[in-house]
Amino acid sequence: MTKRASAVSASPPRRRSKYTLAPLVLIAANVVLFSLFFVWPAVIGLVYSFTNYTGVGAFQFIGLDNYDNLLGDSTFYDALTRTLLYTVLFVPLNFVVSLLAANLVVSKHAKGGSVARVLFFIPWLLSPIVVGVLWRWMFGENFGLVNYVIEKFGGDAVPWQSNADLSLLVVVMASAWAWTGFTMLLFIAAIKNVPVSYYEAASLDGAGPWRQFFSITLPSIAPTSFIVILLNTINAMKEYPVFVALNNGGPGTSNNLLVQYIYETGFKRGQIGYASAASFVLMLILMAVAIIQLIVNRRVENR
Repeated sequence: MTKRASAVSASPPRRRSKYTLAPLVLIAANVVLFSLFFVWPAVIGLVYSFTNYTGVGAFQFIGLDNYDNLLGDSTFYDALTRTLLYTVLFVPLNFVVSLLAANLVVSKHAKGGSVARVLFFIPWLLSPIVVGVLWRWMFGENFGLVNYVIEKFGGDAVPWQSNADLSLLVVVMASAWAWTGFTMLLFIAAIKNVPVSYYEAASLDGAGPWRQFFSITLPSIAPTSFIVILLNTINAMKEYPVFVALNNGGPGTSNNLLVQYIYETGFKRGQIGYASAASFVLMLILMAVAIIQLIVNRRVENR
């Protein structure tokens, strides 16, 4: 009796250890990778931001001088302003185009929905460099397809590259085009989760398609909309390859975004410490955006 009782009491620990080992191994692997590729570089960057490190040789700690210099750097403010303008233009455009495409694809009246999904998704599979080159071919001032068509119809060539505002607008359209496929898939999944009975009841009450869209679809996909806005905002604030491939932040430096400013400051001018300080300012801005959006989303969900 004593032996049987001891055997029963000894078996549970062995079973628990068997099922807890695998999660611990998987979590440990993620912790190692996260520490190696995020925490360690972040700590190194934070340390550099308080130094005059140039990328070669030793460095000296200079306290908050880099951050103090950033406050008086007009080039930094220009890059930050252009980054915010790009974000304000890109996020709503991508949101509206993706949501419109998703509604068209899932509509019961639409034909060829599967083919349309593939066509919309292809741009997202392309490298940002390829996206930039494609749009440069289309909107080049002297050799672009768009100006060629305009001149064939008797119009004047549009300064897509030499005008700073038009140049920024072209990059906004290129980025929105490239990101539409991914965002559209998120919206399609959210729209398909909306109960059909809602639309049936609204139809019986005489609500039209627009009324159903604004009163049923939009409120039902609010969590997905929040994720889309958050991801697009962070992506836009960190945009770099499309700008470089399309117009290199031009004309001149008028469209240099913050990431391009950080890259050129750190690697072309050899001011690693100063660039690290600018990187941490960008990180603080992104954290503030994420926290504000989380607070807003939580308040909306609690209503």
